[in-house]
Amino acid sequence: MSVDFGLVLPAGPRKDHINQWLDNLEEVLPSLTGHFKSLWMTDHFMRGETPVYEAWTVLSYAAARWPQFDLGPIVLGQSYRNPAMLAKMGATLQHLSRGRLIMALGAGWKADEYLAYGYPFPSSKTRLEQLEEAVIIVKRLWTEPGPVSFQGQYYHVSDAYCEPKPDPVPTLLIGGGGRTTIGLAARYADWWNLPDANFEKLQSRLPIIQEQCDRVGRDPASLRLTWFGRLAVARSEAEALALSNGKWTKERALVGTPEQVVAEMQRFIEAGVDYFMIEVLGLSITETRAMVLEEVLPVFSG
Repeated sequence: MSVDFGLVLPAGPRKDHINQWLDNLEEVLPSLTGHFKSLWMTDHFMRGETPVYEAWTVLSYAAARWPQFDLGPIVLGQSYRNPAMLAKMGATLQHLSRGRLIMALGAGWKADEYLAYGYPFPSSKTRLEQLEEAVIIVKRLWTEPGPVSFQGQYYHVSDAYCEPKPDPVPTLLIGGGGRTTIGLAARYADWWNLPDANFEKLQSRLPIIQEQCDRVGRDPASLRLTWFGRLAVARSEAEALALSNGKWTKERALVGTPEQVVAEMQRFIEAGVDYFMIEVLGLSITETRAMVLEEVLPVFSG
């Protein structure tokens, strides 16, 4: 099985070193070319007083600055952008990036930023229903000729044009580990993403993927399985945990020595995952970067 890797960019700069975010990427990304296929950005507005960048602005900048990488959000909260406008944004970036966009959507979950930025925060059931309508609108605007109209419970468009159409149509990823989200991925998406989860959680979702694909008459093999999370690698497990001050543990991240991380990733791969979107903790540390590039990723090359 061919395995791909994407690099998840840090959510924002350090408060006391605002320029360091971009300076670090300018320094390290040339060495990552050929090892990582894509760049990804999480979609959040705030983490208390910690600086956070807006995802689509970062992706637009990255598309022009680093043309050697594909790019995508991991994942866009569907509530934050009108779905018809999002379709237009995606079509535009797909053209200007020469076809390197992967569109990734989720239901949204971070209540504090919803409320702080003035967005309603309805129930998870409502947000999932909104996600389905958003996906329908985006896909129709990307693929159907002429004006598109859609009247849903939450979103609608009336004689809307999206020209030029994206060519090729971007890969669509739906992220989230719940049964309903997996069902939406089976029905509408090219890829499914499981975020911040260990192997046991993935294993528990595999029967649901089969069930939901059967429900819509789809071959499960046609739904690409991907994983998003953090990678903390060091010479000892304790040193790896220290990279995130203990926040990212083996319960929801890849943590340990290079050998331990490789063994855990092998379990995911044997279960069908073939794309890892990873935020490398301590990426600017030379030794950490060397372990990733020389002892982890080469195991899966080819």
